[in-house]
Amino acid sequence: MTKAELFKSLNYVDGTRDKRIKVAQRVLNNPHFIEPLMEIAFEDDRVTSSKACWILEIVAKRDLQQILIHIDTFISGISKVHVDSSVRPVAKICEILMKAYFSNSDNDARTRLKGIHLEQITDSCFDWLIGDHKVAAKAYSMTSLYLLGAKFKWIRPELQLLLEQNYSLGSAAYKARARHIMELIHKNNKNQ
Repeated sequence: MTKAELFKSLNYVDGTRDKRIKVAQRVLNNPHFIEPLMEIAFEDDRVTSSKACWILEIVAKRDLQQILIHIDTFISGISKVHVDSSVRPVAKICEILMKAYFSNSDNDARTRLKGIHLEQITDSCFDWLIGDHKVAAKAYSMTSLYLLGAKFKWIRPELQLLLEQNYSLGSAAYKARARHIMELIHKNNKNQ
């Protein structure tokens, strides 16, 4: 399947989980589709790009290794994502990457993700958290930033300040995740 054929197959994807899973499984069965899928995800065509992001999220959940193999392409593309329907799945992939990187088990995320990758994820997550995005992207960004705070000590105080400033303006879901993250920060500060 060429990039053009992959692009065409994304036109048949809609919000139904079955169609997304079907295309994601095709990509998982043909890992050489990952890079063209990322290229489509980070292009400016909003509808198809968002669909490609949805597929990448499923791929990341099922086989994170496929994202890690192309981590430079993924990281270089995340700052180009601005549409909410693309930001949410990309923020979720960043959260999945951070959970893998900061897990207690040895895994490929620790060897493949370099400082420059972590810095770009940090920048993008702060942009998504501060920007006018839906709560899911903000929640995933909060978790990623909290985890990144274990490596970059300046992040957690900045994150806490930002959450406190925006708490009263947030939705119930935003407030719930913000409370959880602030409790983790407070607990971490007590244990130091």
